[in-house]
Amino acid sequence: MSITTYGLQHIKKETQHLSQEQLSELLLRLARYKKENKELLAYLLFEAHDEAAFIEKVKGEAGFMFSQLSALSYHAAKGMRKILRLLSKYTKFAGSKEVEIELLLSFCVNYLEYADRRTTYKPIRLILTRQVEKVRGLIGKLHEDLQFDYLESYNNLLDDAEKKLIWFKKNDYQL
Repeated sequence: MSITTYGLQHIKKETQHLSQEQLSELLLRLARYKKENKELLAYLLFEAHDEAAFIEKVKGEAGFMFSQLSALSYHAAKGMRKILRLLSKYTKFAGSKEVEIELLLSFCVNYLEYADRRTTYKPIRLILTRQVEKVRGLIGKLHEDLQFDYLESYNNLLDDAEKKLIWFKKNDYQL
């Protein structure tokens, strides 16, 4: 026997009939079971109102993690993937393309600052190229006014990458 999984519409209709006390009990019970549920609830309650401060906090945490990366390429790649998992989780919490672009641009800047530039280890190179492509795609999906805001940061990132990394070709990633 399995429990029936209901869609969001059914859940929304059912929760509209509950009192505030019952809703808070359900939220606390839900938060009890998974760490990610607690983190999302904490974000929504305490940090969603000040998105700029949240972004700066996450950038600082990612920057610290970059500064602690191993010198060995294999371990550095694992560390970068861990940072990307953290950033994607926080992006999911915020639910905004702008936040995702900000965090990924910050990741790429930190990559250029902390990653070993002489490495021939392909996974480390692919991490940067995938993130640059992801940022390019996200910027392309934004409204024209917002595209203009992020385009300068993106182009500066491409210029820096081409100067610092001999294997990076800026023309492959231009918008």
